[in-house]
Amino acid sequence: MNWEKIDAHAKQWVKEAGEIIRLSFDKTLNIQTKSNPNDLVTNIDKEIEQFFIRKIKEVYSDHKIMGEEGFGDEFKNPDGIVWLIDPIDGTMNFIHQQRNFAISLGIYENGIGRIGLVYDVVHDELYHAIRGKGAYMNDKLLPPLKEAGVKEAIIALNATWVMENNRIDHNLLIPLARDARGTRSYGTAALEMVFVATGRIDAYLSMRLAPWDFGGGTVIVEELGGIVTNLRGEKLNYLSKDSLLVAKPGLHQTIIRDYLKDGKW
Repeated sequence: MNWEKIDAHAKQWVKEAGEIIRLSFDKTLNIQTKSNPNDLVTNIDKEIEQFFIRKIKEVYSDHKIMGEEGFGDEFKNPDGIVWLIDPIDGTMNFIHQQRNFAISLGIYENGIGRIGLVYDVVHDELYHAIRGKGAYMNDKLLPPLKEAGVKEAIIALNATWVMENNRIDHNLLIPLARDARGTRSYGTAALEMVFVATGRIDAYLSMRLAPWDFGGGTVIVEELGGIVTNLRGEKLNYLSKDSLLVAKPGLHQTIIRDYLKDGKW
C-alpha cells in the first residue's frame, strides 16, 4: 500500500476543505440540532463531509468511509481501509467563535491507524502523521513526548464532569482536577488530542466520543509515544463510541491507577 500517496491526497483535500470553510465565515449558516439542543450541525459540516466522500470515492472507490454526518458507508467490521472523517470537530465553537475547531481525518487499515490528520483551519496548522514515520505540525517534526506527573500537568476536561450530571459520579474526577497544575477545556476533541501531542497540555479525557472524533488524533499522539485508551485503560474500538483518555507516558498510567480505577466508565 502506498501510504505516502494516500497521505498526499488526504492533505490536499484537507487544505481544500479548509478553504471552503474559511470562505463560509461571511455567509449565513443554516444551523440545526441533532441529539440535543447543544449538539449542533451546520450546512457547512454536511457540505465538507460530502466533499471528502466525493474526492475519496473518485480515487479510492474500494475504501470505506465513516463520517459524523452520516453520509458515509454502513459496515459492521473494520476490514479494509476506512476513512474516519469529522468535517468540523467543534461545531459549537465554529458557530459562536469562528475559531477553536478542526477538520479531523483518520485512515485505518483493518482497525489499525495508518494516517492521522488534524487541521486547525483558522491558524493554518496541519498536524499529521504516517505510522512509523514521525508526527509533524506543518513541516516541523514534533519531538517524542516525555513522561509527566499529575502535579505538573495541565489536563483538559469539560467542567460538566466535575459537577453533578447524568452520566458519571462527578465526585470521581474532582481529586484529579484538584491535584493537577491546571485544567482547560477547548470544546474540540481533535485539537485537544494534538495539544497533547505538542505538549501544550499533558492529558485530555472525555466521557463519550465517536471514532471520527479520535481517529486522526490517535495516530498522531501514538506516533510520539503518547497513550490513547478509554477510561478503563482498554484499547479503543474504532467502530463505536467510547470514553477517552489521552496522555503523556507515565501520566496516563498514574491517572488510570490513582484516579479512575473506581469509576464506572
